[in-house]
Amino acid sequence: QVHLVESGGGLVQAGDSLRLSCATSARTFSAWAVGWFRQAPGKERESVAAIRWSSGETYYSDSVKGRFTISRDNAKNTVYLQMNGLKPEDTALYYCAAGRPARMYLPNDYVFWGQGTQVTVSS
Repeated sequence: QVHLVESGGGLVQAGDSLRLSCATSARTFSAWAVGWFRQAPGKERESVAAIRWSSGETYYSDSVKGRFTISRDNAKNTVYLQMNGLKPEDTALYYCAAGRPARMYLPNDYVFWGQGTQVTVSS
């Protein structure tokens, strides 16, 4: 079992920045990827960004490309999501997930999920 714990969410104003963290319990991520997803009320869960642990290959959705940056700290088994230029439409519950996805943007390709951290951006 792999445990994922998100942190760093909060209430900010449009244009502000936040850094989300996803702390993982396992040290066997060499062949895995960690992704960030978000879900707003009444909407489907959507991909935000993802990173393959060993290669560092990244994926970003078009809606966050150029504003968000995903990174990993191997020593801390932690993945970060730096979010700059936040917009009200970024408001959602943000989840991190781990797995061995063939397609980094598909939630169903991930096995383990955290409980989520709320990000609220006011206009």
